Parts: sequence; structure tokens; C-alpha cells
Amino acid sequence: MTQTVSLSFFRFAGPLARVWALTMMGGARLPLGRTPDIGFWKLCGSGTGEGFTPVPNTAVYAILATWPNAETARDRTQTGVFARYQAKASESWTVFLQTQTARGAWSGQTPFEPSGAQSTGPLAALTRATIKPSILKRFWRRVPNISVMIGKDPNVAFKIGIGEVPMLHQITFSIWPSEQAMAGFARTGPHAEAIRAVRDEGWFREELYARFAVHSDRGTWNGTSPLAKLETTL
Repeated sequence: MTQTVSLSFFRFAGPLARVWALTMMGGARLPLGRTPDIGFWKLCGSGTGEGFTPVPNTAVYAILATWPNAETARDRTQTGVFARYQAKASESWTVFLQTQTARGAWSGQTPFEPSGAQSTGPLAALTRATIKPSILKRFWRRVPNISVMIGKDPNVAFKIGIGEVPMLHQITFSIWPSEQAMAGFARTGPHAEAIRAVRDEGWFREELYARFAVHSDRGTWNGTSPLAKLETTL
């Protein structure tokens, strides 16, 4: 069996729904942990504007989880606490992923199991870091510039900044049509400069980098599937 990773996004309209979503950052932990077949999981908020900002976006939340296979992932993300989120959300979208490569740790764990299989199709990139408090100002001075650059890249199909704890625990997630497009962005401009700074100045207490093959999706985001954009760039 090939481990499948699900990343579900939920948008909430109106103050009551947003308050509910905020309280579920604590209230969903127990039922989510008891979900049959679930492995590693995280509840996340998101950033405003381009996504990678220290100001929380109270309208958008995410759930990341690992599952033993794609069929289980698709089934379980429509039941239990996932169904409760979907019922309250004005829009939801889940993307299903299979790990190609992963290095580093997340909360002291190595949650993603590389399948070893290569894909010539669309890829997703995820980075997660615990930022040292002493460099927060420098980190947040650079990251919005990187986000703007990603947004201007015609190849990127989807991007968002999410996190477990505002300011300190940050996750970046993006989807690209190919390895070449992803690598072309990573090796140039503000992103490359930031990578050098991470290495030279030791910005992170803990970091994880993973690349995934995009398996499938369900739902919409901004009225359509973000994967539909890939059909125009392939």
C-alpha cells in the first residue's frame, strides 16, 4: 500500500462560522485523533493577503493527515470531524498526495513515507519550519516577497501559507505543473536568497521539506478546482 497524504482547506463565511472554526482548533483535536486509520495529523490556520503573512486569516483553516492508501483517504475525509467542517464551511477543497521525497522532522516525527515512484505529472511542495524567535523580524521581512514572486509565476496552480502557531510554526504549500517549473522558481530570486540565509544564519529550530505527486482532489477553491489550471500549463 502507498501512503496518501490529504490536505483539506475550509473557507468560513460570517462571524459565527469563523468563531466555530477558531474554537475547533482545540475542539477538533480529540475526535480527529480518534478517526479510524488516521496517522499523523495537524490542524492549521492560515495567513492573510498572499497567504504567507504573520497576520491570521480567520476565514480559512486546514487539516493535514496521512492515511494508509488513497481509497481510505478519500473515504475518511468525508466523515466524522471532516464532515462537520464541510457542513459549516462555505467552500472546501481537499487534495490527495503521494510522497516522492521528504527530509527533516515535524514535531519530532517523520510523517511522510516516500513511495519511491517518480511522476512526470504535477507536483506539490511543502515546507514546514519552527522559526527561532530571535530571527522572526528577518524571517517575516523576506517571506512576503517570496510569496509575491510565487503569485506572479505563471506556472503555480495553487499556493497558501498555513501554520499551527502564528508567527512561529509556518508551512508553505504550493502546486506546480512539473519538476522543472518548481525547480526553476526555487533556484532564483528571493527564494534562493532566503534558502542561503536559512543555512548561513540558522533560522529554524526544526524543518521539513517534502515533495509530492498530486494524486487527485475533491471540491473547489474560489469556485473551481485549482488543478484545472494545470491543464492549461501542461
